[in-house]
Amino acid sequence: MPEFALHLAATKATLARIASDFAPAVLASSLAAEDMVLTDLILRAKLPIGIFTLETGRLHAETLHVLERIKETYDVEVALFRPQAEAIDAYVKTNGLNAFYDSVEMRKECCHIRKVEPLNRALTGNKAWITGQRRSQSTTRAALDVEENDAAHGMTKFNPLADWSEEEVWHYIRSNNVPYNALHDKGYPSIGCEPCTRAIQPGEDVRAGRWWWENPESKECGLHVVDGKLVRIKPGTTTTPTSA
Repeated sequence: MPEFALHLAATKATLARIASDFAPAVLASSLAAEDMVLTDLILRAKLPIGIFTLETGRLHAETLHVLERIKETYDVEVALFRPQAEAIDAYVKTNGLNAFYDSVEMRKECCHIRKVEPLNRALTGNKAWITGQRRSQSTTRAALDVEENDAAHGMTKFNPLADWSEEEVWHYIRSNNVPYNALHDKGYPSIGCEPCTRAIQPGEDVRAGRWWWENPESKECGLHVVDGKLVRIKPGTTTTPTSA
């Protein structure tokens, strides 16, 4: 991995700049491998960047256990943002508990209730937010920039690991003894809510286990937009954002 040192140095510089020039800022952690790399970098450097996760109410037990590991390792508690109970009750009463399997629209409505609305609350009052997205994760992220204008939330969004490969992520985790989600050792490279995530088969795309019943082009939950749009374009093609 000849570029790892360069990528690591660039990421550290980006995080330091965020802490200096974009305070207050927060890391939106999914508690997956990439976000654990960022968590480790932020906490080791004692950067004044908050960390939160969206506790959707349907996470794997292994994912929730990561919260305990963070507390044990860094003596830091990750802030939890949960969906509004009234919205969950209304969705389930009208559509059924697992209506997200019925259509993309039903799935996105569930994601909006359990993720997007809590995210909006979590970001309130901040100047920037940080994610662990990488370009190589999926077709919907192939044009990802390290720094983006998040017009939907009126702030700057950073993806400090955009250039990193999966191998680099795991090299950092192993080299620094970073705690991580046990599901990664069971064939889950990308982890979301339990009913919407499965293990992948050898050779499958790293996000093939997310909403596996949908087409790859629809596999975003609405959290990640650029200038108010989801961008589904690979580098080198004409940029044509599509509605989230």
